[in-house]
Amino acid sequence: MSSYTSYKSLCAAVALGLSIASLSFTAQANGEITDQVNHLKAHLDEYNEEVTWLEDKYDGFVTRYEENGAEAVDTQELIDYWEEVNFHSAIETQYIPLYATIWQNIYGIKTGIENGASAKEVRQYQQTLTKTFWQALGAVKLAAHYQDKGVIGKVKTTEKAPTTAPEIVADIEKRLDKVVAKYAEQLKEVATTMVHDTYMERFEGIEGALIEQDASLVEALEKDFNVTLPQAIESGKSVDDVRGIVEAMKQKLSKAQTLLKKAEQNRKDVF
Repeated sequence: MSSYTSYKSLCAAVALGLSIASLSFTAQANGEITDQVNHLKAHLDEYNEEVTWLEDKYDGFVTRYEENGAEAVDTQELIDYWEEVNFHSAIETQYIPLYATIWQNIYGIKTGIENGASAKEVRQYQQTLTKTFWQALGAVKLAAHYQDKGVIGKVKTTEKAPTTAPEIVADIEKRLDKVVAKYAEQLKEVATTMVHDTYMERFEGIEGALIEQDASLVEALEKDFNVTLPQAIESGKSVDDVRGIVEAMKQKLSKAQTLLKKAEQNRKDVF
C-alpha cells in the first residue's frame, strides 16, 4: 500500500471518528496541556518540525545502539524526546489510538535494548514508530481543518458528565481508548483504576436501562469490565492483546448504544 493510500485510509478513519467526537475529548496528559491544542492550524509548521526532529532523534538513538551497544545509550532519553515536544499533547487530545501506538513502540525500543535484543529487532520498532509519527501528524492536520471549521470543539481540562444513555456509551468508549493509551505508557495502576472508575461512574449508570433490552449483553460487559480487561492488564499482556479486548468491548457497546437509542426513541413516541 502506498503512503498516499495509507494517508487517505487514515483520514477516512479519523473523519468517521469525528461524528462521535473521538477527535476531541477531555484529556489528562502527562504534563500541562496548553492552549496550543485549541489552535492546531497555527502550530502545524511547528508540529511538522517536531516530527522531523523526533524521527532524527530516534533513528540516531538506534544507530548508536547498533554501532556501540547498550553502553552507548540511555533509554530514558526515548521517553524524554517524546515528552519534550508540543506535538505530544496535540495527538493525545485529538486521536488517542495513535497516541497509544506511539507509546507502544517507544517502549518496544526501550525494553528491547534493556533486554539485549538485536539491533534489527529494535530497528523494527523504531521504523514503526516513525511511520506512526507521520500518521499522527496527518490526523492532527485533519483535526486542525475540522477545528478551523468549528466542527471540533475546544479541548477542555474539566470534565462534563454525559447525560443521555447513548452519550454515556460514547464516553465509555473514549475512556477505554485512554485505558489502552495509559497501559501503553506502562502505567498499569492508572489503567486499572480507569477501568474501575469507568465501570462505576459510567456503565453502572446505564446498566438498568440496558438490562431491559439485553440482559446477556450486560452480563458480558460486566465480565469484561471486572474480570477480562483488569486481568489482562495485571498479568502484563501485550498492548495489542489489551487493545483487542477493548475493541471487542467497543463492539458490544456499539450494540448497547443502538439498543438504548431505540428504547429512548420508543419512549418519546409513546409520550
